[in-house]
Amino acid sequence: MRAMICNAWGGLDTLHLSDHPAPEPGAGQVLLRVIAAAVNYADILMVRGEYQTRPAFPFAPGLEAVGEVIECGEGVSEFSPGQRVMAFLNHGGFAEQALADKADCFAVPDEMSDDIAAGFLIGYVSSDTAIRWQGRLEDGETMLVLGAAGGVGLTAVEIGKAMGARVIAAASSAEKLALAGAHGADGLINYTSENLKVRVLELTDGEGADVCFDPVGGDLFDAALSSLGWGGRFLHVGFVGGIPQVPANRLLVKHRASLGSSLRYFRHHRPDQLRTSVNELLRLWRTGLLKPEISAVYPLSEAVQAMDAIESRRAVGKVVVQI
Repeated sequence: MRAMICNAWGGLDTLHLSDHPAPEPGAGQVLLRVIAAAVNYADILMVRGEYQTRPAFPFAPGLEAVGEVIECGEGVSEFSPGQRVMAFLNHGGFAEQALADKADCFAVPDEMSDDIAAGFLIGYVSSDTAIRWQGRLEDGETMLVLGAAGGVGLTAVEIGKAMGARVIAAASSAEKLALAGAHGADGLINYTSENLKVRVLELTDGEGADVCFDPVGGDLFDAALSSLGWGGRFLHVGFVGGIPQVPANRLLVKHRASLGSSLRYFRHHRPDQLRTSVNELLRLWRTGLLKPEISAVYPLSEAVQAMDAIESRRAVGKVVVQI
């Protein structure tokens, strides 16, 4: 099979398209003919050797995909050859075939396109599990979303609105804010030209936000933490901009909470909650409350360019690689 292969830790220039042995499903696994895979920032970290897991060389990156079932391993009765499924992957999505654990596979609705299915799981499920199970967002509360036009941030905007919250979207350009507004954001803040804390307080009549959803980290953290009101919950979902240091005293004095949310945790330790989130997200998608944004589609031969669009933060919404 063809695959975009990584043979050494480093930058995207270490990747090359080549022939690679096709995988074989083990017990509890499903072998997929990959139709399309989405690009995530975690793919770039994996190539650098900076991700939570480090696959053995050689490997193909790609942490989510949609495909047709080729073969099921021992103990898999939930799926059958020819069925279209979307799946979380440990790696391997940027290839013509990939393995997925049966617990990480979900049937794709007939009316959902391949491109949307390829990029549905990580963005939406990362956001929903964080907001629903960690942030405990309630109807009528206010949620601040940083990086609100990115592949994860934009899903948080939609999910917050679907859960009945008032959503304030923060992003780095007018174009990105316009996209967040088109997906339902009630308030917009350009944090390159406006004071984030001041604007949040203005938009909340001095009360501050109840929840902050942060897939960015870095320099935005301090102002975002200050923009939380009493009892505010800060959700750490990613650190594209750098890893912040959390000051415990500023949590205590405002009865705030600083909460990490990892999709891997829900996959491995709370699969029941994850499946509840997936079912609810598919319900919301069917009703039209979720409108996945696919900003660019690349062929497998240009997977490096697709990953560069994410690494350089040029992309909005999801970027998909068609196999």
